[in-house]
Amino acid sequence: MRPVLSRLAAPLTVLALTACQGAAPTAADKPAAKPADKPTDKPADKPADAPATEAARPDPGVPLAGEKHFKSLKQLTFGGENAEAYFSFDEKRLVFQSTRDGAACDQIYTLDLADKTAERVSSGKGRTTCAYFLPGDQRILYASTHAAADDCLPAPDRSKGYVWKLYPEFDIYTAGADGSDIKPLVTGPGYDAEATVSPTGDAIVFTSTRDGDPELYKINVDGTGLVRLTNTRGYDGGAFFSPDGKRIVYRANHPEGEAELKAYDDIIKENLVRPTRLEIFVMSADGSEQRQITSNGKANFAPFFHPDGKRIIFSSNQGDPKGRNFDLYLIGDDGQGQEQVTFSDTFDGFPMFSRDGKTLVFASNRGAKTPGDTDVFLAEWLD
Repeated sequence: MRPVLSRLAAPLTVLALTACQGAAPTAADKPAAKPADKPTDKPADKPADAPATEAARPDPGVPLAGEKHFKSLKQLTFGGENAEAYFSFDEKRLVFQSTRDGAACDQIYTLDLADKTAERVSSGKGRTTCAYFLPGDQRILYASTHAAADDCLPAPDRSKGYVWKLYPEFDIYTAGADGSDIKPLVTGPGYDAEATVSPTGDAIVFTSTRDGDPELYKINVDGTGLVRLTNTRGYDGGAFFSPDGKRIVYRANHPEGEAELKAYDDIIKENLVRPTRLEIFVMSADGSEQRQITSNGKANFAPFFHPDGKRIIFSSNQGDPKGRNFDLYLIGDDGQGQEQVTFSDTFDGFPMFSRDGKTLVFASNRGAKTPGDTDVFLAEWLD
């Protein structure tokens, strides 16, 4: 679910990260800056997050200094909130979520990489999130609340601080790649969302609160064979399979100590989680051998395996002391050899490699003409 996917809160800026993976800053999420919050090198009458002028704005189609893994960049969407774009199995299309066309909350779209046309494939009713192609590319899956209500349902109560709402109205559906023939795949009490498909085409991993705690579950692509994979108190989600389908990488927020556990228990009963600290974990596809990969105490999310199966790319605010800016990082699956991949002063997230490792798709605020615009980019990858 896109915390608008899985949004994260930073000290001064609330990032629109969804429960599925996350998204980028939006103007509506940003509290008014106090005078003391404004950097001293900016005039008092200009907000710190004011958009850059045309002359000062970097060309979003040109890799930034330090982005040595990007041979080239291509922007695929232009304006609005577009995020969580994932390749079809034949890698000729992307499926993504967007608030374009005046939508009050995310709807699901596909984008043809040849002619760059985007088409809405969800019904336009309810909230939707976390879409993925099924094997053969004739069908897609995504989570939706449309069975409960036509509207977007109330936003989470921010009087409790920055929280994600794990809407229990979310169920997982499949539909034809053109949006027709919508069928329920995973339903029942509790939140069911954040589903992704194994590259081997035989399994789906997703997050659910069906047993009271947000845990990871695995099913066959036809919806049979439900298996619970995680059992640690706290949030586990945003999972993706390794290229061979034998492992799963995911993000988790496991409260520590009595105070954190009490705070967690107080809000999870209201279907809320606080995602300001997320770490990256890896496990076998059967749920065994769970290992923590990052330990920086920051908001690390949207992990995806490099095609070599030995490295993981993910988004993190670890490089910004104020927690405002998210960049992409690459790390070994043993937690060693981390390197920074992107160097934008805005948001970069939701990375996915093509199967041959030559292309990376990701979402970014770079070049945004309006604060909060998040667009989809393709990078020609260099190792």
